[in-house]
Amino acid sequence: MKTKALFVIIAVTLMSCTDKKSDLSITGSWKLITGTLIENGDTMVTDYTKNTSFIKIINDTHFAFLQHDLNKGVDSGAVFVAGGGRYTLIDNTYTEHLEYCTAREWEGNDFSFTISVSEDSLIQTGIEKIESLGVNRLNIEKYARVAE
Repeated sequence: MKTKALFVIIAVTLMSCTDKKSDLSITGSWKLITGTLIENGDTMVTDYTKNTSFIKIINDTHFAFLQHDLNKGVDSGAVFVAGGGRYTLIDNTYTEHLEYCTAREWEGNDFSFTISVSEDSLIQTGIEKIESLGVNRLNIEKYARVAE
């Protein structure tokens, strides 16, 4: 009996040493409210509630995002962007592996963010860096959960 108890204690101890998955609930659909990019001392804030719409959908293993203008592509503000791939979430570190993107040169890159979730809000903050494109910027995105 003592051997079984010792085995259980050892098994529980070993399992607690593995990477901790997060307790944060990020699965679902998220509407981007604002995005802030800070690069070379310049700050650009985009309000995604006016002329464009951006949604991120996250399941247990993958994420996808879609963005388009609200004028149905008929003027100079026409835009459509999509992408997605796998992600990991350990504690509050959310790392996207971008496998698909309309900006094909962004594919194959990983982007790590620190995230916080409070009620129906998600904020992700991290560095987007792609040396081959000269991209090196801080990205802060604020999302609201889409009611299901």
